[in-house]
Amino acid sequence: MSSIRTIGSAPHLSGEVHVPGDKSGSHRALLLSALAPGTSSIEGMSPGADVGASARIIQRLGARLEARGPLTEVHGPQHGLRACDHNLDCGNSGTSMRLLAGLLSGIEGHHLLVGDESLSKRPMDRVAVPLKMMGAGVQGVGTRVCAPLNIEGRRQLRAIDYHVPIASAQVKSALLFAALCADGPSTIREDVRTRSTTEDMMHAAGIDLGSVDHDAGRTVRIRPGRPQARRWRVPGDPSQAAFFAVLGAIHENATIKVASMDDAPERTGFVTVLLRMGAHVELQNGSHGVSLTSSSAELHATEVISSEIPSVDEVPVLSVAAAAANGVSAFRDMGELRVKESDRFAGSIALARALGCRVWEEGDDFFIEGRGGARHFASFTLAPTLDHRMVMASAVAALAGRGATLEGADTVSSSYPNFFEDLASLRE
Repeated sequence: MSSIRTIGSAPHLSGEVHVPGDKSGSHRALLLSALAPGTSSIEGMSPGADVGASARIIQRLGARLEARGPLTEVHGPQHGLRACDHNLDCGNSGTSMRLLAGLLSGIEGHHLLVGDESLSKRPMDRVAVPLKMMGAGVQGVGTRVCAPLNIEGRRQLRAIDYHVPIASAQVKSALLFAALCADGPSTIREDVRTRSTTEDMMHAAGIDLGSVDHDAGRTVRIRPGRPQARRWRVPGDPSQAAFFAVLGAIHENATIKVASMDDAPERTGFVTVLLRMGAHVELQNGSHGVSLTSSSAELHATEVISSEIPSVDEVPVLSVAAAAANGVSAFRDMGELRVKESDRFAGSIALARALGCRVWEEGDDFFIEGRGGARHFASFTLAPTLDHRMVMASAVAALAGRGATLEGADTVSSSYPNFFEDLASLRE
């Protein structure tokens, strides 16, 4: 049974939080370290359950993990990872399933990727189709190739020149991991630039890889090879920082700082949106990424296009910002929200309505008429579809507004186990 949490409004919020290590970087650091012969170390790895799923799976494949204080050491086998007879359980982590589908395609033998009920409904055809083109066997349930995924890995895959039809860092990354075992150079093309975490980290691990930006897109070329062991430092997760950026902006009396987060341009589109809405958000460079400070502001409506936020992960909490703004905000081309951990398209609309907003949709667009301040939010009771980002967005609205009772609060453990503790610390 899911947990229920009641959140009361707060008259004043102030303080500094350290969000968990970036989930994207944590997954990729684990996978690259497992593929590399020798010992790698990871500092700042996300403690969330999603990253934990990737950690357990690479151990099933032959890597060894050791916790050494703030570091996680990963010992990659000299002769490479090997198939195992056990199911590889991704839990609720779509990142684990998609990236591992690419990695496993280059490990000879049979692999079975499974997930929980929610993950088993998420389409995997976007990775299955190109991986089949590379020679891997990938089979799932139905035309959308849902989990469980049966993967027949090959010792050597065919190189590919592939245009990713829908912006997805996970699909791009799956193909880059598969390309490490190809018979020649591969090229991955995207029309909308997505987070470059995989390319940057592979290059840092010694992989022969280059990328060229063109218009709004990017072309990545990669040669097969094996990564080198190294030390990784994972910065704070900007998608988690977004919750505090919005909270600081919509609360009537708040100044909130988020320390040391990743500032890659594909990851900070939410900051651009908030600034356009009139938010007081400041980024300051530091030795380990950037810090973000957000303070109270009067927001006005804007138009948010999905290409500004390629992963669309921050859209649910930006919907809360729109609910607090003056005027009607438009969220354009947001169909990708429907195939996340839950239907976040419907979830964002439901949350805005629960806050008392007039909301409507047209195709893959939706519109929110703001309440002119979080003080005008309605108190609400909501079951945010057992989705960690919907729960956290709802909590932000409750704390800045008039409170709420939320079902499924424990789902935050997938990405941010201490989220509610960090929220509470801002009241002090």
